[in-house]
Amino acid sequence: MPYYIVLLGAPGAGKGTQAALVSETLGLPHVSSGDIFRENIKNQTELGRKAEEYLNRGDLVPDDLTIAMIRDRLAREDCSGGAVLDGFPRTPAQADALDAMLTEFGGRIDIVPYIKVAEDVLVERLSGRWTCRENGHIFHQVFNPPKAAGVCDIDGSELYQREDDRAETVSNRIQVYLEQTAPLISHYSEKGLIAEVEGDKGIDDVTGSLLSILEREV
Repeated sequence: MPYYIVLLGAPGAGKGTQAALVSETLGLPHVSSGDIFRENIKNQTELGRKAEEYLNRGDLVPDDLTIAMIRDRLAREDCSGGAVLDGFPRTPAQADALDAMLTEFGGRIDIVPYIKVAEDVLVERLSGRWTCRENGHIFHQVFNPPKAAGVCDIDGSELYQREDDRAETVSNRIQVYLEQTAPLISHYSEKGLIAEVEGDKGIDDVTGSLLSILEREV
């Protein structure tokens, strides 16, 4: 049976970083709604243009657009053994859609790690974040600065601050999360799937705690 992990946490909690590390360790594909959105936005597909309008305001992309992309991704051959989902689902309605989808694929959500981070820490992390324009690599002016200002260490492309990482948008992003995504914690707690991870620590400490929980489950 395929093994599916949903990683929860507010914007800035480090879901993307931790999902990539978990993916590599467990040999499961990292399925990131953010990566899918960025690819479409970069290529200016019809979906990308629609998604960009919402993301630039710090709002959630509508369910019908998001669910269709996730279904397409999980149906691919490399996800036959499961996946690490990062950024989806974001609402209880999306969670129900995902459950139905995974039933079709012969699987189910096995565990939902929740990375907990204080709100003031989230604001600090988000407002200092810069993104590689070419491939989406993430840097931070305090916690993970690039070697050369404004230049990605990995591919040398320009670093820019996304609209949804600017200070004026950050508070709205967190509020949207609290109103629409936080109920997922209750949703998955009722199913006995939540595993809390303290996210205020350093990246390596968070990774260690997360992998310890997952490896016990696997």
